[in-house]
Amino acid sequence: MGEVKVVVAHSERATLRVGDVFLKIDADQRRTDVEVEAMALAPIPTPTVLWRKPPVLALAALPGVALGCLGEPSPASSLAWVAAGAAARTLHDAPLPPWPGRRLDEIASRLDGECEWLVTNGVLPADLVTRNRQVAEAALRPWKPVFTHGDLQITHVFVDDDRITGVLDWSEAAPGDALYDLAVLTLGHEEHLDDVVAGYGADVDLDVIRGWWSWRSLVAVRWLVEHGFDPSMPGCEFDVLRSRM
Repeated sequence: MGEVKVVVAHSERATLRVGDVFLKIDADQRRTDVEVEAMALAPIPTPTVLWRKPPVLALAALPGVALGCLGEPSPASSLAWVAAGAAARTLHDAPLPPWPGRRLDEIASRLDGECEWLVTNGVLPADLVTRNRQVAEAALRPWKPVFTHGDLQITHVFVDDDRITGVLDWSEAAPGDALYDLAVLTLGHEEHLDDVVAGYGADVDLDVIRGWWSWRSLVAVRWLVEHGFDPSMPGCEFDVLRSRM
């Protein structure tokens, strides 16, 4: 047996790595149900499910390395980012998964609640929150649902020799807005947006992408703080919000 490495751990879930096996432990088995079914449906590479014994899901490690990490320069080439955009397009062109996604009114209501919390608790200046709330409005419009990953951050996308070897963490997969996936993928890495759009191969409304950057950053802060993460680290959510000023 190899060394046990804690990949991520908080009150909702934990992921451990033992050799070439990842063990995911989730308090909510509905998320694991979605993850397993979404990986089976997705037309892009995903980890192999080795076994499942609730609350543990065992996955084989993916070859290659993550596309990058929020708050750090991406070590991946432009071609790898183009490939990530192409993989997102392949996913979005696939048939919808057979479970519902989030409604627009739910998304707007969550934004309102988190903005109020940020200002009331003095976490961020009111003018910063207000400005980003305005930017986020561009994303709050009707969209044609597609098969979205739902949390397509760069740590979940693995590459090797400029090709995508797999995408991790499908527990938030659902019908949703294609541009939300592209926004999460490029959050904090605006310099690679053109590469992703080139790989995606379709007209993309950049104002909507920027709107989702603001939405994602605003609604993430409370969860990050409450689970022991620091959104004020360089290049992370606070910096993303300040960049919109």
